[in-house]
Amino acid sequence: MTNTTRKSANDAAKQAEPHVAMSKTYEIPTAMRDLAERSVAQARWAFEDLMGAVHKTAGSVDGAAIPGFSGGKDVSLKALCFAEINVNAAFDLAEKLVHAKDLQEILSIQSEYVKAQMAAIQSQTSELGEAVRKASGLTK
Repeated sequence: MTNTTRKSANDAAKQAEPHVAMSKTYEIPTAMRDLAERSVAQARWAFEDLMGAVHKTAGSVDGAAIPGFSGGKDVSLKALCFAEINVNAAFDLAEKLVHAKDLQEILSIQSEYVKAQMAAIQSQTSELGEAVRKASGLTK
């Protein structure tokens, strides 16, 4: 390679650098974002439909039918409620992520979600434990 050719290649690389740096900021195409948004909405709708059927079925089950565990229905309904809350929080996360503009926003949204879910799970575990103790007769 001659010095002139090498210089031309270096000049071309330097000119391309700003373009390369600009291309590192990735933006999700609108069509993909719309598809993701519709997919999350459809999944949420399907989940809500399923939960409606589960609640209807759970409401018809007699908790006293479990020998020695008369409070079983209350514990089951509480656990079901917590599961529904947690799945809805995940759907909310997905909706926020679909609308995120950059990696920094994605990381911020994810961090907030993790903090909120850790607090929610801690609280739910405590409540569920108390409900189990009451149902088993260990706590009055």
